[in-house]
Amino acid sequence: MSPDILILAALCLPLLIAAGIAAAGRFPNVREGVTLVGSVILLGVVIALGVAVSNGQTPYLDLGAAAPGLSFTFKLEPLGALFALVASGLWIVNSFYSIGYMRGNRERNQTRFYICFAFAIFGALGVAMSGNLFTLFVFYEVLTLSTYPLVAHKGDAAAKRGGRIYLLTLLGTSIGLFLTAVMWTWTLAGQNLDFVQGGLLAGLNISPAVSTALLLLFAFGIGKAALMPVHFWLPNAMVAPTPVSALLHAVAVVKAGVFTVMKVSIFIFGEDLLQATPGREFILGVACFTMIVGSLVAMTKDNLKARLAYSTIAQLAYVTAGAMIANQAGFLGGSVQIAAHAVGKMTLFMCAGAIYVATGATNVSQMRGLGRRMPMVFIAFFIASLSIIGIPPMAGAWAKYELMQGAIDGGDTYVPWILIGSSLLNIAYLLPIPILALMPPPGSPEPKAFKRPGGAPALTVAAPVFTAALCIILFFLMGPLADFLAPSVGSSHAAAIVTGVQP
Repeated sequence: MSPDILILAALCLPLLIAAGIAAAGRFPNVREGVTLVGSVILLGVVIALGVAVSNGQTPYLDLGAAAPGLSFTFKLEPLGALFALVASGLWIVNSFYSIGYMRGNRERNQTRFYICFAFAIFGALGVAMSGNLFTLFVFYEVLTLSTYPLVAHKGDAAAKRGGRIYLLTLLGTSIGLFLTAVMWTWTLAGQNLDFVQGGLLAGLNISPAVSTALLLLFAFGIGKAALMPVHFWLPNAMVAPTPVSALLHAVAVVKAGVFTVMKVSIFIFGEDLLQATPGREFILGVACFTMIVGSLVAMTKDNLKARLAYSTIAQLAYVTAGAMIANQAGFLGGSVQIAAHAVGKMTLFMCAGAIYVATGATNVSQMRGLGRRMPMVFIAFFIASLSIIGIPPMAGAWAKYELMQGAIDGGDTYVPWILIGSSLLNIAYLLPIPILALMPPPGSPEPKAFKRPGGAPALTVAAPVFTAALCIILFFLMGPLADFLAPSVGSSHAAAIVTGVQP
């Protein structure tokens, strides 16, 4: 199958899966079978695309122009292939988990849930494979609209409020700021929005004031990246069921945000123009501020999902920081963080969901000693926490190493200290949870009893155990991953990672 047909297949499959889910809505086993079989086929298609990219091909598909200079084009490069692999691969895991969670918790409107999930994956893959800013913006909005029903899934007052904040914030930032930046770029580049290696705007005579203003519009207009102060939608979205939280934090939504930040930085601005843009240092400072403040707020939250939400805000800022460091190591560190944070944070949220389904517990203070009843869940939580902190041999260690190296190489010498401080705060708000659950102090009260026979459904335990294993596996795949990303982030540094020698 040719690469262009593979792109078309990857885009069409989620829509076909959504249609199949709708048709089988009255038959839960068939409905969920469609989800699982379809997601596996989709992953196979995305892997085939990834193989083509690794062989030096650039899969391309042109679906025509909506207006002069505004065409629906798709072009897959290594960074986009990585995001597509993360989204499609973790969809399978989340689907298995969702079956156990949604049934175990007797959630309503399960057919709608699975349909919207498929549309969300469609939006995420469209973002990943976009060949220009116009296409990316359209699919960015598709992702926003398809996930709104998921955020408001429960239908109560809190869910409706969280959904409104989610929708209004993301639409407001994207239409008010992101779209403005896209239109301005189109004007500056002579009615061109194509992603260009080295930067679409790099060769143009753009003043520092203009490039700064444009960068600020992109940074705060891409609301899904949750850079402070455009972050509040994310904690409010935690009213959604846990599989949706995993979608928001790991599979698609926030990853689409930071992926877009990275795409704009590498393929619209380019390394040289970013380095010459005064606003870069301001955005880097905001990212560092977000790392620390997000972590400090996380420490104050007793509700586990709220704590994890603010942790995500802090961790997403690593990707933005990598983009603003604006050199090969920074780009590589930010790109690796997309994958490392995806598997780590998905594990943490799925553990939170398993605990809730089994016991009804939602607060950290309720989990003391619970690890003795749910040891596999809390061991998975512990492993994922180590990855988020950045302790070897966990995937998250490589991202922080590369970001530190990039900051030192670029002269942003305060950034490594921010990263160290952030890691220490990560320890403070993450590690006490599994430690107190598995090794409670003598005399601790008995933990909450299981609210359902047998505790958490098997699928809600197996899924986070699997993703926790991925946190370790990805650490040892850094060499091949860096080599794969080399054409996007810069070949010299990536090659150095593979050989263990710094340029």
